[in-house]
Amino acid sequence: MRVYKFGGASVKDADGVRNLLAVLRQTGTEKTFLVVSAMGKTTNAMEEVVRAYFEDKAALAGALQGVEDYHLEILSGLFPAASHPIYERVRGLLAEVRGFLAWNKSPKNSFVYDQVVGYGELLSTAIVSAYLESQGLANTWLDIRDYIKTDSNYRDGRVDWERTQQAVAALSGRRELFITQGFLGSDENNFTTTLGREGSDYTAAIIAYCLNAASVTIWKDVPGVLNADPRYFEKTTLLQQISYREAIELAFYGASVIHPKTLQPLQRKEIPLYVKSFLKPQDPGTVVGKGKGIQPEIPCFILKKDQVLMKLSSLDFSFIVEDNISDLFKLLHDHRMKVDLIQNSAISFSVCFDDKYNRLEALLSQLKGRFKVVHQKGVSLYTIRHFDPDAIRSLQDGREVLLEQRGRETVQLVVR
Repeated sequence: MRVYKFGGASVKDADGVRNLLAVLRQTGTEKTFLVVSAMGKTTNAMEEVVRAYFEDKAALAGALQGVEDYHLEILSGLFPAASHPIYERVRGLLAEVRGFLAWNKSPKNSFVYDQVVGYGELLSTAIVSAYLESQGLANTWLDIRDYIKTDSNYRDGRVDWERTQQAVAALSGRRELFITQGFLGSDENNFTTTLGREGSDYTAAIIAYCLNAASVTIWKDVPGVLNADPRYFEKTTLLQQISYREAIELAFYGASVIHPKTLQPLQRKEIPLYVKSFLKPQDPGTVVGKGKGIQPEIPCFILKKDQVLMKLSSLDFSFIVEDNISDLFKLLHDHRMKVDLIQNSAISFSVCFDDKYNRLEALLSQLKGRFKVVHQKGVSLYTIRHFDPDAIRSLQDGREVLLEQRGRETVQLVVR
């Protein structure tokens, strides 16, 4: 079995779905497992539905209608006859969302988020499956929630590997083309859970691990793994091959091309990962595998925007010792802050983190009674792997460096 993952950009419109079919026809379909994300920016649109549900009920109907209109437009480009059964299925899935929001009694945002946002993947895979069938490509649609089992940590579900392995094992040995959703799982009560934003890559790795797959291919709108994000850097270079270790390092520091959780299950079974362009499927792309080093060996740049830089110092000039640091990390964990950089001295502690759950004010209120706290929002964190002096200078020019940290292979700069 080989596992293919297609992201939202690859199926953002009718032409994208047609191109997915073209990729399959070029590369073959036997013993292939497709993992497909929500179409285009649907996840963002579904997040707006959740926001409206909690904060602006008057906008809720319009937000849902926008999601429906977007998918119906894609359908019209793929299925000219509005009588095709897929139209009813799409409307039925959205009716389920409306029904859930009508009867839901839970005030918990994360729970509601997972029950609603995951419909983006259910919609996209229903459409893609129906289109492939209409073009003579038989396939088996699966609800991934029946296979990937997690705990009830909504929005960031942790995989129950034993239960998941048992469920996925039922698919072993079958040769058909499967299609299923990325990003989703379910807990022991069969409520939907999600694996974190961009979790579809992780889904592909979970399936590959459980099926002992021959390979995983992530199909992107870039040629492969680049040494920098082309949205933020003018000159980029394709990395032909990188090791699991290097890819994990890049993912840890925030490289967006591979999800941070994706590589660990692949590494455990030495399953190669290919990152290729869905626009040029015959190009070699990038291979991630065992002991492959990095080729070419050049500086790799990673940017994380909209970070918070916080400096804590003791009120009485006493040392920041282990007890203080332990308490600080517990608070950061409790407020679900994603820490990207730490630096401490005898009487101060600096940390750069991502406040993706908007808990900063609550965190500050707990810290200010014990420490002197200075924080800056909206800073950027640059990480350079395999840095050289020219690479560092290219980031320092015209920017105010607020904090710098260097290791043997990596330098990090917090800038404003």
